[in-house]
Amino acid sequence: MNENLPPCPTCSGVYTYEMGALLVCPECGHEWQAGGEAAAEAEGGAKVIKDAVGNVLADGDTVTVVKTLKVKGSPSGIKAGTKVRNIRLVDGVDGHDIDCKVDGFGAMQLKSSVVKKV
Repeated sequence: MNENLPPCPTCSGVYTYEMGALLVCPECGHEWQAGGEAAAEAEGGAKVIKDAVGNVLADGDTVTVVKTLKVKGSPSGIKAGTKVRNIRLVDGVDGHDIDCKVDGFGAMQLKSSVVKKV
């Protein structure tokens, strides 16, 4: 096994392997290009944030929530299919990297893994 391969960015698994131009994690099935996002960050570019299906997100995008989310203090939560307009990408806490206003709930932070770009 090659000791130079990075751990999986999704699950931090150490058993990654090369398959052509991609790196693959056998634990979670995540596939990514070697040096793709890390190289973009190292060159001084901003961190690349992707939605649940792999589309690159940017400030001002409109996204849709892909699964129902529980919200503390609310009996119903945010239902799947709710549109969120004009998002801002931030370095959030605990993976919450989208700052937005959700109709009926107000300002909150969401994880990019629970939204899909419209």
